[in-house]
Amino acid sequence: MSKISKFFKGGGSAASKGRGGPSPQEALARLRETEELLSKKQEHLEMRIQRELAAARQHGTRNKRAALQALKRKKRYEKQLSQIDGTLSTIEFQREALENSHTNTEVLKNMGYAAQAMKKVHENMDLNKIDDLMQDITEQQDVAQEISDAISNRAGFGDEFDEDELMAELEELEQEELNKGMRDVRLPSVPSTSLPSHPGKLLTILFFS
Repeated sequence: MSKISKFFKGGGSAASKGRGGPSPQEALARLRETEELLSKKQEHLEMRIQRELAAARQHGTRNKRAALQALKRKKRYEKQLSQIDGTLSTIEFQREALENSHTNTEVLKNMGYAAQAMKKVHENMDLNKIDDLMQDITEQQDVAQEISDAISNRAGFGDEFDEDELMAELEELEQEELNKGMRDVRLPSVPSTSLPSHPGKLLTILFFS
C-alpha cells in the first residue's frame, strides 16, 4: 500500500459514514446555520439594548427605579451580545479551518490519484527499450538527412559521354548542313549552241544571250 493510500486510511467518505461521523459538507452547513442564527440573535439583542436605553432616558430622574431596571437589562443584553460575538468568532475560525482542511484533503486525494495513474503508466515502460528506441530514432534521422542531402545535390548527367566523340558528331552535322546549302544553289544554265571559234563572236553571243 502506498503512503498516500495509508494517509487516507482506506477511503475517505465511505470510512467516515462507517464510523457515523458527519461529512465536511454537512459540518460546514451546520456551522453556517449556527452563524446565521447567532447573527439574528445579535440583531435582536441590539434592538433590545436600544429599547432599554430609550426607556432609561424616558424615566430619567422621575422614576429612578424603572430607569435602573432598564439599565440593568441593557447590561445583561450587552453581556449576551459580547458572548455571541466571541462565539461567532470561534465558529468563523472553526469554519475556515474546516474549509481549509477539506480543501487540503481533496487536493491530496487528487494528487494521490494522479500519482497512481503515473505509476500505472510507467509500469509498462522499460528504460532499456526507451534507450533503444531513441537510438533507432537518431539513426533513422541520420539516414533521412543523408537521403535529403543526396537528393538535393546536382545529378551528374552527361559525365559518362566522350567530349571528342560529341565534337566529331557536331562537325558531321555542320558538314551535312553545308552540303545541303550547296545543293540548293542554282548555277546558270549552259548555252545549247556551240561556241564559235572566234573570240569576238563568243563575246557577241554571251552579250546577247
